[in-house]
Amino acid sequence: MVLSVFSSLSARSDSPFRRDRALLPALIAIWLALGLFVLYPLFRLFLVTFVTDGRLSFANVAAVLGNWYDRRAFLNSLWLATAVSLSGTFLGYLYAFAVTRIPMPIWLKGALGAVTTLPLISPPFTSSIALTLSLGPNGMLLKLLGLGHLNFYGFWGTWISETLTYFPVAFLTLTAVLGAIDPNLEDAGLSLGATPGRVFRTVTFPLSTPGIANAVLLLFASSLADFATPLVLGGHSFPVLPTQAYLQITGLYDLRGGAALSFLLLLPAMAVYLAQRFWVGKKSYVTISGKTGSRSTYKSVGRAAEGAVLLACFALAAFILYLYAIILWGALVRVWGVDNSLTLENFRYVFTHGRKAIVDTLKIAAVATPLGGLMAVVVGFIAQRKTFFGNRAMEFVAMLNYALPGTVVGIAYVIAFNQRPIVLTGTMTILVAAYMFRYQAAGIRSVIASLHQIDRSMEEASASLGAGTTRTFIRVTLPLVVPAVLMGMRYLFIHCMTAISATIFLVSVRWSLLTTRILECMTELQFAQACAFSVVLILIVFAATACMVGLTRLATRRISGEGGSA
Repeated sequence: MVLSVFSSLSARSDSPFRRDRALLPALIAIWLALGLFVLYPLFRLFLVTFVTDGRLSFANVAAVLGNWYDRRAFLNSLWLATAVSLSGTFLGYLYAFAVTRIPMPIWLKGALGAVTTLPLISPPFTSSIALTLSLGPNGMLLKLLGLGHLNFYGFWGTWISETLTYFPVAFLTLTAVLGAIDPNLEDAGLSLGATPGRVFRTVTFPLSTPGIANAVLLLFASSLADFATPLVLGGHSFPVLPTQAYLQITGLYDLRGGAALSFLLLLPAMAVYLAQRFWVGKKSYVTISGKTGSRSTYKSVGRAAEGAVLLACFALAAFILYLYAIILWGALVRVWGVDNSLTLENFRYVFTHGRKAIVDTLKIAAVATPLGGLMAVVVGFIAQRKTFFGNRAMEFVAMLNYALPGTVVGIAYVIAFNQRPIVLTGTMTILVAAYMFRYQAAGIRSVIASLHQIDRSMEEASASLGAGTTRTFIRVTLPLVVPAVLMGMRYLFIHCMTAISATIFLVSVRWSLLTTRILECMTELQFAQACAFSVVLILIVFAATACMVGLTRLATRRISGEGGSA
């Protein structure tokens, strides 16, 4: 079917496939991969959900909606995602405002940014572990404050943990938006007699609306897809859809029920994705153009306001560092809350009993990262540089798994690849595919953004000298987008090491992952071992990220140097 469509298109005299002979085989390979690992699993998921005994049926969805506990899980998911998106965006805005608008030493801004990014390169339930050790039974902070027993589990614990985990996403988004607002616009308001507070309310805040809306949507989707935090902290008193779908399949062995729950989770996730893609993307809040003069410096909004913002930011940074210190301390004690004598036995446990998980995780990441980087650069290049029927559809499908919650992707993969004609469960291939086709989206967007900044004349010059599209791509285009490719590979590697929501359904006795071992330790109340696993995982990610950052800077300097010499 795919071959016949492309053959008919290439037969036309004005077809881009006639001008570029390499485009057709590249598109065939891309669509085969996307069809197998993106569209086919979703198709099988819909079949299991809506087809019973060979006929269309809504019985599975009706059974889920008729269960009060499942309805409660659905409403809890929406309520939690809303609360996390609002609180996380608020904290992210405070941090972004402090970094972009309040005068402070460069090293202090760097330190705030470094502390903020800690949750981004950590396992998704690191904050859950630290908060449990701090506020759970025998919690350190409870003993210190003399609060006695506090029921930390349920909505409040899950909300606090997810807010701390995802607010850095809002910080990174809003930092770019606030930094791009022309301070001359604020100066105009001040020159007309408005107070700094009024200028903020009528100029700065409205102009940062697209960033705020984007951050809210990103955090809503992240919370909606989170699996590990509610599983650890939510408990039976606060069910959410991702954990309910997991328990439906692993506990009750009800694949149809799990598929129906994942379909309910799919609806708000796709609504948020489409809103972010089409609604926010079409808004225009241009504040910088070629007609403006030189930019002035940002003016103070008042010492009291700046002091309050800095106090809140430093307090939150101190709390984050406290949580990570708890993780390190927990890894060095024998039995948390019982025997706090120092020992390295937990790390010996990690490197003996957990060695397979470390090796397997690194193997999978080492395979998925370069393959995902290659896929991202090819898809990004074709989507941005080539014009043909189905261009946008290819880009949309390539990023579809990223928009879906990991639980949905994991269940879809189990349904699709657990029986003939394609059996991949229990293999390394299904784990690599799950990571690669879910987290390559960052690389695709980075490559597209990078290509927007590269003049097409450089590629046209290569073509005019007789070089084909493939040679031009390898010798001219690819070296120029190497920093964007490395950024996407870094993002992919981090998630290969730390993600769990999709792969929790795909692991087997043949392949073990660090995140699943941490979750096992948490469910078995082995907090010291869970902390040790977390510390090792964070150090591995830190080391790999530092190497990739170094390679990115080296590639950027090399490109800048070549551009300057040219």
